[in-house]
Parts: sequence; C-alpha cells; structure tokens
Amino acid sequence: MSLSEKMIFLVVDDSNISRKWLIEMIPKKIAEYTQIIEAENGEEAVALFKQYAPDIVFLDITMPILDGFEALRQIRDANNEALVVMISADRQKSTKEKTLALGASAILSKPIDAEEFRSTLLKLVF
Repeated sequence: MSLSEKMIFLVVDDSNISRKWLIEMIPKKIAEYTQIIEAENGEEAVALFKQYAPDIVFLDITMPILDGFEALRQIRDANNEALVVMISADRQKSTKEKTLALGASAILSKPIDAEEFRSTLLKLVF
C-alpha cells in the first residue's frame, strides 16, 4: 500500500466517542490521504465493506446487531486478504486467539494506546 492514492479506512464501534477518538489518532501524514467511513455495528460494517472495499478496517468486537467476530468472518469471506484490526476491552487470551484465528491482521486493547495504534497502522500501510 502506498500514499500515492487515497486510502479508505472503515472505523466500526457502537460508541461515537470511540470512533472519533480512533480517527483522531490517525497520523496527519496518513489522514490527508485517507477517506474515513464509519459504522456503528457489525451489520453496517459488512455492508460498507462490500460497498467501498476499504484498505483497512478498525473493528470493535462487542457491538449490537452483529458482533465483531461475525463481522470479521463475513468481511474475510468477502475478501480473504482484508486488513482488519480488531479492537476490544476484553483482554482475555482466548479472545485474542479467536480473533487472530478468524484472520484479524492485529488486535488492540481498549483503552487504545496511541503509540501502539500508530505503530500498527504504519505497519499495515507501508
């Protein structure tokens, strides 16, 4: 992936505040080349993924309607190479293992550490 063309990021969390905070953590040198799409549940996330084919998805696990695990399954069914960063307050080892087994590119724990977020993003973008 390069910054020569506009990237699309899909940010999914049932909390508007969490979505806004995550978006604010995107480094300015990347944000200026990025279109941000937001969803508040997994069902919306899957529909928007199919419509826009985002370059990276930031996906909360605990959400109404369709949780992050099922949304991840459906996103990976639509594109097995999708870059999906899972986000969760659940720090259990079993949750991390399940997430990675479903094909997540990375998992970040809430509250999200800004440096860890930026480091993960830069690894995926470059």
